[in-house]
Amino acid sequence: MRYLVESFAVGALKRGQVIEQFLGRAATEDLAGVRSVSIEPTKRGFIVTLHAVEDVGGEHFCDLLEFPPLDPDDEFGQELGAVQEPLAAMALAEDQAGAVHDRWVNAGVAGADYLDYVCAGRPTT
Repeated sequence: MRYLVESFAVGALKRGQVIEQFLGRAATEDLAGVRSVSIEPTKRGFIVTLHAVEDVGGEHFCDLLEFPPLDPDDEFGQELGAVQEPLAAMALAEDQAGAVHDRWVNAGVAGADYLDYVCAGRPTT
């Protein structure tokens, strides 16, 4: 099972684990890109970060963390906010980044959704 049910996503965050979600296409005028969002537990709270990276992968390279940022000045992503509760962080990601409540995965697994995206022909919707 790739996707975390809500209680597993919340449990992962409470144990200090990062969760993430592949969001799909994000293009600029010059570059093809993809987006993902992550939630990271920190001392400040649960940090929600939107990542926009160049779509340089394929069937044999799908580690989103290795893709260069679309904006070189935004190497670590755009922080969308910090909240004190896991469910509030998930809701923030849904509201601000378009995340889907039941598509969260453990850190490093969003690349599998990217691979599905590549195999589907990189759809625009």
